[in-house]
Amino acid sequence: MNADAQIAAEMALCYADPLRFVQVAYPWGVAGGPLADYAGPDVWQTQFLTKLGAAVRVRAFNGVTAVEPIRMAVSSGHGVGKSAMSAWLVNWLMSTRPQAIGTVSANSFPQLETKTWASIQKWTQWSITGHWFTSTGMRLYHPAHKASYFVAPQSCKEENSEAFAGQHNITSTSFYIFDESSSIPDAIFGVANGGLTDGEPMIFLFGNPTRSTGLFYRACFGSERNRWESVVVDSRESAFTNKDEFQKWIDDYGLDSDYVRVRVRGLPPRASDAQFIDADRIAGAQAREVVVPEDEPLVAGFDVARGGGDHCVLRYRRGLDAASIPPLRILGEHSRDTMRVVTILAEAMAQHRVQMLFVDGTGIGGPLVDRLQQLGLRNVVEVQFGGHSPDPKYANMRAFMWGRMKEWLARGRIDRDPRLEMDLGGPGYDHNKQDQIVLESKERMKARGVDSPDDGDALALTLAQPVTTRRRLAPIVLPSSWEAM
Repeated sequence: MNADAQIAAEMALCYADPLRFVQVAYPWGVAGGPLADYAGPDVWQTQFLTKLGAAVRVRAFNGVTAVEPIRMAVSSGHGVGKSAMSAWLVNWLMSTRPQAIGTVSANSFPQLETKTWASIQKWTQWSITGHWFTSTGMRLYHPAHKASYFVAPQSCKEENSEAFAGQHNITSTSFYIFDESSSIPDAIFGVANGGLTDGEPMIFLFGNPTRSTGLFYRACFGSERNRWESVVVDSRESAFTNKDEFQKWIDDYGLDSDYVRVRVRGLPPRASDAQFIDADRIAGAQAREVVVPEDEPLVAGFDVARGGGDHCVLRYRRGLDAASIPPLRILGEHSRDTMRVVTILAEAMAQHRVQMLFVDGTGIGGPLVDRLQQLGLRNVVEVQFGGHSPDPKYANMRAFMWGRMKEWLARGRIDRDPRLEMDLGGPGYDHNKQDQIVLESKERMKARGVDSPDDGDALALTLAQPVTTRRRLAPIVLPSSWEAM
């Protein structure tokens, strides 16, 4: 078998394994080579490629029947290797999918020409499949199929949006890669979306979150984040960045300044003063260390999904500590199987010895509580968000719980989960005719592009009622036929 045949055989193994492609296609650690000082991709890059491979395997495209588009987005600070990732994706797709067609764009032509496309050309030269393709400033293509097997750079000026139309690929992959996506007009994405209807389509967004509007924001932090596989990368956690320079920025501007949030932490600018919970309070809870008595009861809150786009979320709190136990999320589409959800909740309560579980009574919430109590779990309480508030200054139970959570955040500790951070700062508020505080509804939030605060509601539920004693809990025994999701 000649060298090209061996490479082709290896590429076949990489079809659903982009991480393997990146590991074998480039000269990592080769003395005298361009990557002599590097052993392979960074941690976040490895995780991203692993998730991408899993998405390909789940869809199992057969070359005939169109599959659901793969949508992935990365919001990050500076210098984490987004341009390199864009190049790896281009090389992987072109090397493993004959007749693939792709478009690469960026927020400006200089960014596209000197960084994004330049990175693609550089990594293609280093790739073991680079000799298969011809690379120019206008196109990367297979010389035997110049018009049907290529990827090309394209300016993203809004008046040029129609240039993104008509990219269909019934028997292979149509893909789009957008760099510095925060500044790209929604009109561009809207037209590109038309190329995601056939074959095995994919779209990737990368950028610094400079704006709190637009598709990039909605995909990573807002109303569409559950439709995208999104990741937030803090530049301080990357192996390739200048940590000393970032620390100087933090010292000069502050950890939760917009300058540091966007350029280092990969988070959008701070919420406005109209938000119910201010950013300083959230940042303080993230940074705070707390001491919790050993006999402090563990309380959990379960927010029920309103629809397929939302998640059911279970969060835990022990006194001032809401960071030590990771949250549990159930996709909204899976919540239709109430018996499975009951099993998951019961097992979580048994695993962590939950003293009290408060469940959002919306939709399936009531039946979930009934079934859990039938299993002998008397430490489960249904909470109606629209119910009467124990404190007359709040219009309903949801506003009351968020009010208690706002007070708790001044002393408590939360994890640095970007979802929770965005959720806590998401809802606005107003006053009704009785001068009571009314928290912004989920429906109104979604109308302005802000996602349903599932994590925020789950944490707020842990403050629905005081839980002051820690009684001995009986073991939970589930039927042997039940299986967790």
